Amino acid sequence: MFTGIIEALGEVKGVEREGDNLHFTISSPFTDELQIDQSVAHNGTCLTVVKIDGDEYVVTAIDETIIRTNVGELASGDKVNLERCMIMGGRLDGHIVQGHVDMVGEVTDVKEEDGSWRVYVKHEVTKVDEGYVTVPKGSITVNGVSLTVVDSSPGHFSVAIIPYTWEHTNFHTFKAGTKVNLEFDIIGKYVARMAAINQTPSAS
Repeated sequence: MFTGIIEALGEVKGVEREGDNLHFTISSPFTDELQIDQSVAHNGTCLTVVKIDGDEYVVTAIDETIIRTNVGELASGDKVNLERCMIMGGRLDGHIVQGHVDMVGEVTDVKEEDGSWRVYVKHEVTKVDEGYVTVPKGSITVNGVSLTVVDSSPGHFSVAIIPYTWEHTNFHTFKAGTKVNLEFDIIGKYVARMAAINQTPSAS
């Protein structure tokens, strides 16, 4: 479980394919605090630490993860947003984030707005009962960052980025066409699914 508050920017040091899997070597400022089997969110994708060597560690993405996220596009030198799993009893500064990416969206525009930035994202429109929708002032996770939705319409939304977030995440690399990991609000997904079940006619 995560909060969507990014701890650090990591750097991809190497990518190795083994069958359908990809092994990523990552350097981070908190590698010395990690342990084997620990969960770390990479651009919002929960991956397990399988090896630690100095200030670098290795995580593995299986085919299902590669298909549903943007990790397959990572290359040496790329920056990734990192967050370790939350500690029970601590403050939940963002919102409840599972680290289970729902789909990949695409940045359509980035606009500077007198000290902040507005990022516009489009995504696949799915059935409403799947809960992959946004609402104004609701929560959305983009590349692992907990954000508040500004504008929302079917298949599109925008978020406002403050300077700190812009500088301390990989958002400053965003441009039109950038693929981003999206995790929709878990509460919204449950509500949508329950509403759909309640509207389903019962068998006579």
